[in-house]
Amino acid sequence: MVEVTDATFTADVLAAERPVVVDFWAPWCGPCKAVGRALEELEAEHGGRVGFVTVNIDEHPLSAADHGVLSLPTVILFEGGTAQRTVVGARARGHFEKQFGPWLGSDPEEV
Repeated sequence: MVEVTDATFTADVLAAERPVVVDFWAPWCGPCKAVGRALEELEAEHGGRVGFVTVNIDEHPLSAADHGVLSLPTVILFEGGTAQRTVVGARARGHFEKQFGPWLGSDPEEV
């Protein structure tokens, strides 16, 4: 997954032509590591349809603050510059597949 900065967030996420899953994390956050692995697996399968990026909130706090990230891990799917789905806390891969299914191609009629 590509790391996005406060300086590149608008171009890489909000102005992206396709949906983007953003993993807000920090190096000291243990549960963030498990979520990161689950998202990397999803990226390997669905990276052609949906972008996957990370934001280290310790290094880039403005993006997190702008989007109301108060707890870690937080994962937000953006489409058309707008947050569409938010998942807070450590969740299994299946939870992300269910939440992001319409964008991943699992259930395209729900979008």
